[in-house]
Amino acid sequence: MQSNSISKDQKSNRTRILFFHFPFSIYLLPFSLFLLYSCHEETKKDKPIKWTNENSTNMHKTLAAEEEVDIKLFLAQHGDWKMTKTGSGLQYYIYENGDGIQPNDGDRAEIEFSISLLDGTQCYKTNTDEVQEFIVDHSEIESGIQEGVKLLHKGDRVKFIIPSHLAHGLVGDMNKIPPLTPIVVDFYLRDIL
Repeated sequence: MQSNSISKDQKSNRTRILFFHFPFSIYLLPFSLFLLYSCHEETKKDKPIKWTNENSTNMHKTLAAEEEVDIKLFLAQHGDWKMTKTGSGLQYYIYENGDGIQPNDGDRAEIEFSISLLDGTQCYKTNTDEVQEFIVDHSEIESGIQEGVKLLHKGDRVKFIIPSHLAHGLVGDMNKIPPLTPIVVDFYLRDIL
């Protein structure tokens, strides 16, 4: 006849099994909750950035300082260029003096030029014996060239280093000159009409 009683050995085995499973289940429950919580993706709402005039000023100062370092490094490689710097940041070196008159506002200037980046990459150049014309202070030519041409005399040959804010600014020329890039212009004021 079988009895419903559990022997001492069976009780001991049951106790060991329960004792073994109990600590495991204590750790299993929190671990499972942790996995469920960590897999749940919450959508974070980004706070809109409040852009201020101070942010713009600081960004501009940082960009201008970085650009100034690039220009100084470029000029260190061209130590024979005796540059003059204007209040706007335009730098120029007249390496061949002409003997003509200075252009005035509204004069038509005939020029030859070569535009390159500080790394030497040539972007634009007038063809041999080709002349470009523009009206001083009334053309959509770079403001750095507009400023610089008024410092010259007919026949002058000059090297301009034009910082980006006087050249093509934040967007570049959308062709060969990248955004926020200073340019080097070899410039010849051929005639004033």
